[in-house]
Amino acid sequence: MNQEEIRAFLKTRRDKITPEQAGLPVYGNRRVPGLRRNEVAMLAGVSVEYYTRLERGNLSGVSDSVLDALAQALRLDDTERTHLYDLARMANVSPARVRRRPAQAAVRPGVLRIVEGMPGLPAFVQNNRFDVLVANPLAHALYSEMYADPTCDANTARFVFFSPAARRFYVDWERVARGAVGALRIEAGKNPYDRELSNLIGELSTRSDTFRVMWGAHDVHVFREGTKRFRHQVVGNLDLDHESMALPGDTGQSVVVYSAEAGTAAADGLKLLASWSATAEDAQAAQVDSED
Repeated sequence: MNQEEIRAFLKTRRDKITPEQAGLPVYGNRRVPGLRRNEVAMLAGVSVEYYTRLERGNLSGVSDSVLDALAQALRLDDTERTHLYDLARMANVSPARVRRRPAQAAVRPGVLRIVEGMPGLPAFVQNNRFDVLVANPLAHALYSEMYADPTCDANTARFVFFSPAARRFYVDWERVARGAVGALRIEAGKNPYDRELSNLIGELSTRSDTFRVMWGAHDVHVFREGTKRFRHQVVGNLDLDHESMALPGDTGQSVVVYSAEAGTAAADGLKLLASWSATAEDAQAAQVDSED
C-alpha cells in the first residue's frame, strides 16, 4: 500500500508542473501533462535511474537531502513536503514491526470539562478519522442534521459525502470536501496500517463517486484556523471562525471550536442557536417525563 501511495503522489505532483514553471525549455510536442522523469531527476540532482526507482515507490533509505531536493524540484508546499517525509519514514518500517494502535482512548475528563465549559461556543473533540467523540450542546445543535442521519454515525467525513443535507449546510461544500479528503490522505501517509482508517477510506470510496475522484488526486491538507460558512436549517447563515487544537497527549485527538466576533450577525446567530437548542432539550425532557 505504501509503495502505491508513493508512486501516485510523486507522479501526480510531477504532472502538475509545466516545464515553463520549472524554468526548462520546451521542444516539440510533449505527450505528458507535466514534467518528464528525466527533467525531475535533473532538477533534483539525481540520476534518471534513481528517480525512476523513487517514483516506483521505493523510498527506503533515501536521505533527507535527497527528499529536500525532490521537494524543491516538484515545488512541494510545506504540507506536501511533510507528507513526503511521512511516506519515506513509513517506507523504512516493516509492516510486521508496526505496533497496532489500541482502540481510541476516551476523551480525558479534563478535556471534557473544557469542552463543556464553553456553553456559548460550539466545541467538540474529534479523532484523526473525523469521529466526533464528544460535543457540547451548542455543537450538537450546529451539527443537528449530522446527528439526525444514522448513516453518518457522528462522523463529519461521512456527513460531507453521504448526507444530501451537507451540500446545503456547508456553503463552501467543495472546499470542505477537498479539505476532508486531503486530511485523510495525510493520516493515511502517517498511519498506512491503521485498519479503522483504511476501512473508513474504503467505505467512502465505495459509496461516494465524488470522494473517489477527489481521493485519486492525491492532494493533501492540514486544518488550521480559518472561517467556515454554514447554512443552518433553523437559524440560517453562520460565518464562524474555527480553531483546531491538537491534543499532544492524546494521539489523533483535537479540540475544534467555532466562534464569532461580538456584535456580528454570526454572534447573534449563535445566541439564537443556543436558544433553539435549549428549547429542543426542554421539549425532549418533557416528552421523557410524560412517557415515565
